[in-house]
Amino acid sequence: MTSRKGRVQTAIKRLARVSYGLGQPPRLSAEGVPIIRATNISDGRIDKENLIFAAMSDLPLDRAPLLNYGEILVVRSGACTGDSAMVTHAWVGSAPGYDLRVTPRSADPRFLAYALRSLPVRGQINLARSRAAQPHLNAEELGEISIEVPDIDEQRRIADFLDAENRKVDALISRKRTLLSLLDEKINSRILEYIGVSPLVDKSDAAIPVVPLRKLLSKLVRPAMPVKEVVTAFRDGQVTARSKRRAEGFTLPSDAEPQGQFVEAGDVVIHGLDGFAGAIGTSESSGNCSPVYHVCVPCEGGNALFLGRLLRVLAVSGYLGLFATSTRERAVDFRNWNLFGRIPVPDVPPQLQEEIGEWISFGRPLRVAVERSFALAEERRQALITAAVTGQIDVTTARGVEV
Repeated sequence: MTSRKGRVQTAIKRLARVSYGLGQPPRLSAEGVPIIRATNISDGRIDKENLIFAAMSDLPLDRAPLLNYGEILVVRSGACTGDSAMVTHAWVGSAPGYDLRVTPRSADPRFLAYALRSLPVRGQINLARSRAAQPHLNAEELGEISIEVPDIDEQRRIADFLDAENRKVDALISRKRTLLSLLDEKINSRILEYIGVSPLVDKSDAAIPVVPLRKLLSKLVRPAMPVKEVVTAFRDGQVTARSKRRAEGFTLPSDAEPQGQFVEAGDVVIHGLDGFAGAIGTSESSGNCSPVYHVCVPCEGGNALFLGRLLRVLAVSGYLGLFATSTRERAVDFRNWNLFGRIPVPDVPPQLQEEIGEWISFGRPLRVAVERSFALAEERRQALITAAVTGQIDVTTARGVEV
């Protein structure tokens, strides 16, 4: 069917071959061929975090050959069903994971990858994925999704335009992430200086003493309150209401009631299992949390912002994990407060705690502003992709669009 401006409404299956990746997980190894899973696909990109690997000899290459440049991976199930990313040169030779694999035949791969992220196509995908009890998309359903397709030269012009505009957005986001990173680096460096002159490192002439953690933090036992917000300690150190950011970067045990105790903004919150990975900090929000967390307040003279960051630095450096027993993969058991509270930590003087606390306090509104700008940049990215692939803007004249 021909649509506006001579574009042809075409099903994906007529533009590409839609197939599946690995049917079952192969035997994993510490190195080898990277396997790209749904967790590695986000916002049109392939993320190397939490990659798994397999030896070439353990992969079913006859059924699921390694990925080529321009192929597109589409998440087939779960909360992120429909998310997609094109295989760039950096990921050629990787294994396709357990999701859908789109191999372009008569369309520019970059154009097709952008089209899959446009709002009209996302709307069709959302409709298809909702037909099952759990979000799910199969190869047949994805193949039936239709796209407005211009001629191949126009596809390439659109892809070139979007590549250039995306580089501008990425550069803007990168600069702002660097700003936040420098502030965090300054704070963490100062905390590491205090750790370095304590008996934890320098036992000969320590300038800062150590005390059991329970001397600095008092554990609270509050009942849950009738509120909707659920507070989560994320592994990047932010403790906030789950509604304020995407539900990833944390672990909620299946045997824990998600609304077991109340947290007030300013409490120091420690995940009893994921604390070793950095899921420790000072809460920015009030709400209920799982009983697997320790909810604490500073003892007299302590600064909550400083103490939350101190514990996170000690966690990610591996120090806290020395005092706990492993209970499952990638987790260390901190749930016993009697044991956890005995861990020796630096007793930094209150005035130095206040200084670091002020730096952290200054950084919070800055982080909120930067994250808001990230959201606006992503909205602009989405609007540009949709406008370009659907012909709402003429990419031959849309030059120098401000980011």
